[in-house]
Amino acid sequence: MDKNKSLALITGASSGIGLELAKQFAQNGHDLIVVAEPGSGLSAAAAMLRELGGGAVDTIEADLSKPDGAQRVFDDVQRRGREIDVLVNNAGVGVYGKFIETSLDEEVAMIQLNTVAYVQLTKFFAPRMAQRGSGRILMTASVASKMPTPYLAVYGATKAFVYEFSQGLREELRDSGVTVTALLPGPTDTNFFDRAHATDSKILDERLADPEEVAKAGFDALMKGEDKVIVPLKYKVQTTINQVIPDAVVAKVARKKHEPKEESRDEERA
Repeated sequence: MDKNKSLALITGASSGIGLELAKQFAQNGHDLIVVAEPGSGLSAAAAMLRELGGGAVDTIEADLSKPDGAQRVFDDVQRRGREIDVLVNNAGVGVYGKFIETSLDEEVAMIQLNTVAYVQLTKFFAPRMAQRGSGRILMTASVASKMPTPYLAVYGATKAFVYEFSQGLREELRDSGVTVTALLPGPTDTNFFDRAHATDSKILDERLADPEEVAKAGFDALMKGEDKVIVPLKYKVQTTINQVIPDAVVAKVARKKHEPKEESRDEERA
């Protein structure tokens, strides 16, 4: 790796928004350390990224849904002897279904991955950035962080945590030379719905966001030092409107969008 180049650490980088974010960094001359869970195709993703940018691309396989996953990533980075200039906390999953029926084990693992790992990695790297007086942090939240999310209740809560964490931390670091940006995508065309067991959700009947478009918006906002970016545009409008509508009404609308198609048909027959 060229120590004169900016080095970005990106989690969840083997597919979806994470891979598209990695492409943005590679195409803009950054060296990369890409992180994903074992068996996710990380090596193939890294090979593609090397062809795109010509910069160095290293990999770390780690399961961030495990309590020691983030520590393993930090220790591995330390052994490489380079400081992280950009931290992209992107890895995340969802668990779909009625809360009273979903798996507690899956939800606890999701909380670890979607929130605790974000805090751990940020705790490891942000102080070092502040000490140097420079750095950028991107947190992948979701439009779900700005509204109630029936059938994704715990997932939405994790993303609300990410958003609030990013905004509070941003203010703390305002005079440090370190910026924090939250990326809030709407439902996006990735393997999220398959992994969340949400292939029957009515939201899939809508047009999903392009992960490349989401990543480009996130990268641009990060480089400009913006506090947040909501993408696509229709969700920026929707979240603005939701601020003046009672949460109970927003939740009812969200339920209709996310409920299983079978349940919707049952209601129609009734």
